[in-house]
Amino acid sequence: MAKVKIATEWLAGCAGCHMSLLDLDEELVAILDAVEITSSPITDLKHPPEVTVGIIEGAVANTANEEVLKELREKCQILLAIGDCSCFGGIVTMRNFLPKEEVLRAGYVDTPGTVDGKIPSDPELATLLDKVKAPNEVVKVDCYVPGCPPSAAAIGWALKELLAGRIPAPVGDNLRYD
Repeated sequence: MAKVKIATEWLAGCAGCHMSLLDLDEELVAILDAVEITSSPITDLKHPPEVTVGIIEGAVANTANEEVLKELREKCQILLAIGDCSCFGGIVTMRNFLPKEEVLRAGYVDTPGTVDGKIPSDPELATLLDKVKAPNEVVKVDCYVPGCPPSAAAIGWALKELLAGRIPAPVGDNLRYD
């Protein structure tokens, strides 16, 4: 039996959802025979291969996030969004209440301990978007596991549903907000 290939990507967010993914412990071990995790933030693979399931965490805050999300969507059959930031923008969208220049100034100029007190202008750096977007504002997302962060059990349940050929629809027992 061929393994289901899974790639994960971390966009703009706190990383709590990927920590929940790592917390799957026994549930992840139970499905390891059926899956192959081809890329993740841990592997730092810049361009994931074709996969069955793409898992995203985080919101789209800059041009690099947009590129990563679009590439993953092109390379996966099913895109699973885990955590509130990837479901509706979550806490990352709090930045949308401030002008982009004010955010950059606060982070690079007015903050004690900054190196040179200038907003970076290196063309190699991703450009901050005017407004943070939820991933579904950029690409089609097939299923969601909300929560901040979602529990390892909820992520495990969604993965098992996908492995069984079903698109999971979140139900109350699988939601958690801490």
